[in-house]
Amino acid sequence: MPHPATNLYEKLGAFYLGKTYDPDASRVTDELLLYKAADLTTHAVCVGMTGSGKTGLCVGLLEEAAIDGVPALVIDPKGDIANMLLTFPELKPSDFRPWIDEQAAARKGATPDEYAASRADLWRKGLADWGQSGERIQRLRDVADLAIYTPGSSAGLPLRVLRSFESPPPAVLHDADALRERISSTVAGVLGLLGVDADPVTSREHMLLSMILDHAWRAGRDLDFASLIAEVQTPPFDKVGVLELDSVLPPKARFDLAMRLNTLIASPTFNAWTQGDPMDISALLSTPQGKPRVSILSIAHLSESERMFFVTVLLNEFVSWVRSQSGTSSLRALLYMDEVFGYFPPVAEPPSKRPMLTLMKQARAYGVGVVLATQNPVDLDYKGLSNAGTWFLGRLQTERDLARVLDGLEGASASASARFDRARIETLLAGLKSRVFLMHNVHDDGPTLFHTRWAMSYLRGPMTRDHIRTLMDPRKQAAADQAATPGTAPGPTKPAPAARVSKPPVPPGVEQRYLPPIETPGKGEQLVYAPAVLGSISLHYVRVAAKVDQWQDAALLASLDDETSEDQAWSAAVRIDPEALDLIEDAEPDASYTDLPTWSLDPGQDAAWQRSLKSHAYRALAQPVWRCASLKIYSDLGEPHRDFAARARQLYREQRDQTLDKLRRKYQPKLEKLDDRIRKAEQRVEVETSQWRGAGLDSAVSIGASLLSSFFGGRRKSMSTAVNKANRAVRQRGDIGRAEENVQALIEERQALDARFEADIEATASLAFDPDKAITEIPVRPRKSDMTTRPTTLLWLPLAIKPDGSTRPLHDPWIAADSAAT
Repeated sequence: MPHPATNLYEKLGAFYLGKTYDPDASRVTDELLLYKAADLTTHAVCVGMTGSGKTGLCVGLLEEAAIDGVPALVIDPKGDIANMLLTFPELKPSDFRPWIDEQAAARKGATPDEYAASRADLWRKGLADWGQSGERIQRLRDVADLAIYTPGSSAGLPLRVLRSFESPPPAVLHDADALRERISSTVAGVLGLLGVDADPVTSREHMLLSMILDHAWRAGRDLDFASLIAEVQTPPFDKVGVLELDSVLPPKARFDLAMRLNTLIASPTFNAWTQGDPMDISALLSTPQGKPRVSILSIAHLSESERMFFVTVLLNEFVSWVRSQSGTSSLRALLYMDEVFGYFPPVAEPPSKRPMLTLMKQARAYGVGVVLATQNPVDLDYKGLSNAGTWFLGRLQTERDLARVLDGLEGASASASARFDRARIETLLAGLKSRVFLMHNVHDDGPTLFHTRWAMSYLRGPMTRDHIRTLMDPRKQAAADQAATPGTAPGPTKPAPAARVSKPPVPPGVEQRYLPPIETPGKGEQLVYAPAVLGSISLHYVRVAAKVDQWQDAALLASLDDETSEDQAWSAAVRIDPEALDLIEDAEPDASYTDLPTWSLDPGQDAAWQRSLKSHAYRALAQPVWRCASLKIYSDLGEPHRDFAARARQLYREQRDQTLDKLRRKYQPKLEKLDDRIRKAEQRVEVETSQWRGAGLDSAVSIGASLLSSFFGGRRKSMSTAVNKANRAVRQRGDIGRAEENVQALIEERQALDARFEADIEATASLAFDPDKAITEIPVRPRKSDMTTRPTTLLWLPLAIKPDGSTRPLHDPWIAADSAAT
């Protein structure tokens, strides 16, 4: 709501969006528009034609959320929101130079350098006019991480989308409606990618894929495209309803569908969908260090079917993440979609619509706000948008657009039991200027006209893939350099010793197993088994203060060679998931072996292995517990720092909002009471002034009449009466002074109370949450006395020896990749 305040309130869950606008005077007022962050949990819609300033408003909203520590997931179909990464605290022309439109410079008769300088000057002045500066831009960059992801392309940060076929979390699996919606929209997205407009009720392809996903997910199995294709050809069920599978969908039809899916994934362009970071919503909303993140998912480069597939998959993942969060009334995160045209239509049912509707209906309870923007208001499902509590309405193109917006706004107001004056709002919307918006917020008393503030981000226009590549390449290179940093355990696949044809002798009583190769040796290569030791141990973690009392089983895999002792072997071991092992008892035929170290042939060696494993586990297998002393909370054992920081930040935000609500409840009645007293005192001044003026006039008339009467021989009593009236006028003039003094005293009293209010708010603002300072790590070591080990296993790992003598692993890559033990 509007409030005559300073940007102090920006720190307290109030978004500075602009200043109120006086339509009669056609000017911007000095009254700031500060939008309460918590109001976004009831979602928002932004509508405006090209040139209305919609992008600037929405970018400003996202900037404010980021400054307040609220992360956001941004779907960017056109490339406009990627401008958020063009933030230049020093506002130097050289910062703007790479991003200017050189054709625009030429049209203005300026060189590129001159045009860049003019853009820098424009932004510096624009920010200053709205009470902002480069320091505020720096603050935005300091408190939030901004990244651009480009699914299906390597221009930005790549995003691996095929994770979408993993079994959903229990919150979805145990909710029949949620599971059905998840399956239906996922299948519709896949078929849309194939160009199949499949009806969920009548389409045989939709039915088959839905049953396959339902069967796999209920069994806790994950699927990818390869396994999906296999199960399309040979489904894990024989009947569809009461009919035989082959009579409903014959093998040839299933083969044709499998071939179409296979052609899709065989395409070189589709390979990009399998690369990059997994689609982990928590990671998209927060860095590993707990810093809130604005992840901009740029999809302008994708075809329409690919966009629909990706948006559907993303929304499904987001719904699952939302349902896994705790309930809250404070704003936790934002989902923003620019140009929602085609994804949320009024009549059609594209696969993206169902999860979007679910979010509009349910996300509020979890503190998640959905913001949708479009310049095509006739293409929105206003019945679905009845859950939106805030509408930002800018210039509209046609009367039809205006009518549709008013219909939707009226429905939303009715759903919220809010007052709606259609005629007044229609009048306000008529003739809106650029960057002037009507805000209708069900939490306010009425609509507000406002002019948007200047965006901190340089709004150059849609970002191309080359622009995005320029922005993201340094980040990708830094990540590659970090990944290449030496020091992680390479796993037991490095040695390339001489192979022997026969298997070396193994001490009696030693359990042996083989890891199956995942591929056969190539031309000129030889299959050889190298020895490793698999150790298993049960660990008991206890930390009373953190309420930790947990048992865990751990499995470690260590290389064997003549130069490494047991302690050294465990120190270089990799920790693996015991359930991920699929061991076999027999080796592949015609395989060779490397020698066992001589010291490992000692029959009593297993006891030494177990003793050294316990010693190593105590030193190296400590698990972190994170503590936030100011909030008096601990993490769960092994909870990632990112997740705990997000949880702590949300708890801080809830406590902050509660404190602010208490302050408002404390001060608001007092301020309103003083306002009422000031209003009555001012009315008293007006009454006294009116009486004085009347008495003064009466006195003047009376004195004049008395003088005339005296001049013509009248009685002296007339003059006495006139003098009394004059004296009464003087006294009333004194009453005015006293009334004015009372008004001034009340104003000063209100100013003092308002100053105390602001001081209390400022004290709350000074307690801003900084995860780097607020969160500390407490390593919890396993109890030595409770450790139990099991006999070690001699595990033979399949390698391929190349003609040049080097080796490569033929086993699952997790053995070399997971170095958690160290």
